[in-house]
Amino acid sequence: MAGMHVGALRVEVRILGTRSLKEKRRVVKSLIAQVSNAHPVAIAEVDHQDLWQRASFGIAAVAPQSGHLDRMLHTIERDLRLRSDIEVLDVARTYLEDPE
Repeated sequence: MAGMHVGALRVEVRILGTRSLKEKRRVVKSLIAQVSNAHPVAIAEVDHQDLWQRASFGIAAVAPQSGHLDRMLHTIERDLRLRSDIEVLDVARTYLEDPE
C-alpha cells in the first residue's frame, strides 16, 4: 500500500489597507482562490472573522511523498509572503504521521 502524508499550515495574516469587513472579504476571497487554484489543498478562514485587518487560514494537503508535501507547503507559504495586500504574521506547520 502506498504511503500517505498529510500536512497543514495555519497562517495568520494582517490585511493591509482595509477599512471594513466588506474590503476584508474581497482580500480573503482572493487569497483563498489563489491558493486553491494553484494547489490541490483545502483552505478556509478559521479565526478573526470579525476583525477588519486580521485573518487566520487553515490549509490542509495530502501527498504520496513527504518531499512533495513539504515543497507544496513551502511554496504556499512563499506565495502568501509575496502578496502585497497582506503581511504574514505567523505560520505553524503540522504533520500527521502515517502509521504504515
